[in-house]
Amino acid sequence: MTTATVSTDMKLPVDLPKPPGLHWNVRAHQPVDYSVRMVRGLLDLDNPALAHACGGGLGTPQRCLLAIDAVVDTLYRDRFTEYFAHWQIEPYWQVVQGDEDAKYLDQAVRVTEAMSSMGILRRAEKVIAIGGGVVLDIVGFAASMYRRGIPYVRIPTTLVGQIDAGIGVKTGINYGHHKNRLGAYFAPELALIDPNFLRTIEPRHVANGLAEIIKMALVKDAALFDLLETAVGTITPESLAVCGSAVSEVLSRAISGMLDELEPNLWEQVLERSVDYGHTFSPSLELRADPPLLHGEAVAVDMAICVAVAHLRGHLSRSDADRVLKLLQGFELPVSHPVFTRELLEEALADAVKHRDGLQRVPLTEGIGSVVFANDLTGEELGGALEFIESWKAGTDADLVGASA
Repeated sequence: MTTATVSTDMKLPVDLPKPPGLHWNVRAHQPVDYSVRMVRGLLDLDNPALAHACGGGLGTPQRCLLAIDAVVDTLYRDRFTEYFAHWQIEPYWQVVQGDEDAKYLDQAVRVTEAMSSMGILRRAEKVIAIGGGVVLDIVGFAASMYRRGIPYVRIPTTLVGQIDAGIGVKTGINYGHHKNRLGAYFAPELALIDPNFLRTIEPRHVANGLAEIIKMALVKDAALFDLLETAVGTITPESLAVCGSAVSEVLSRAISGMLDELEPNLWEQVLERSVDYGHTFSPSLELRADPPLLHGEAVAVDMAICVAVAHLRGHLSRSDADRVLKLLQGFELPVSHPVFTRELLEEALADAVKHRDGLQRVPLTEGIGSVVFANDLTGEELGGALEFIESWKAGTDADLVGASA
């Protein structure tokens, strides 16, 4: 390193070195340490888990900002109010819209305004984000922006939130016609998962979350896929809330598999990610479908396309392709959509290439339970995949007609 000469006479300029001049390297490591806990009866008055997460329960009053999904607020406000009163915690309520079309910057700014109005302390007081994936993304992004980061806790109340969106470190909002175009990697201090919240979700949201569970089975866990095949028709809001042995195994395998994939690559330094399965084409479909699709529904259509490509490339047998498509349909998930034309698939793939740093990096199933990555998909292949799906659906419909006759 070249050393600068500093004059002892402060009236004289510093004699800086000639180019290349001075040079400093700064290296720092920021550890990430957060917990994901499954806790039954989170709002039971004798359960201290949520109180402790808020920094309360130690005999002294505490405050928190409760950023809560509008629907969850309607269903559970009385129980949250009773719980916090019991534990001497004063919540400041901020209701957040949880629909995808509300996942934009203005909502995140409203959450930061609530932090400011409350006068939240930068480290001692917490933001508690309660709701589905949209709300968790919005509130997490707001927490990452406010004073460059304040602590927050996630309480996912939907199935997709409990096994996917609520347990990682990514936050994001939509921008223009692009899904999650603005965002940050910002870990919560804690994610608390209570299956009891699933009792009040709509059946469509069960299927929405199951799409992400099927994804994990396809890329990582063939035993989970087998378990899901035996569970078709039995997974309901009530069975999820009761969380018996079979459902408990489905949830725990899905969560463990996701965290196992995320932990070594939290900041996505490696862009070949198996958990991106079903997420190459689905962002374009999710934002353009009318009437709107839920996230998992769009992912299901994407997965069907990738199943077709994998089969046509020889990575997946016809029998396994049939199993996957039948499982998706068995859980009332779509395998096609009229918005998905070859042109839109090509456009979505081009956008994915930008996101993945110049390569396609499309995960495809190699059998059930493992993946390979493709960087050479063509428009012709994508068109062939669409034709395969339509042909498969026509054959399935014909089988159903023949069976009923």
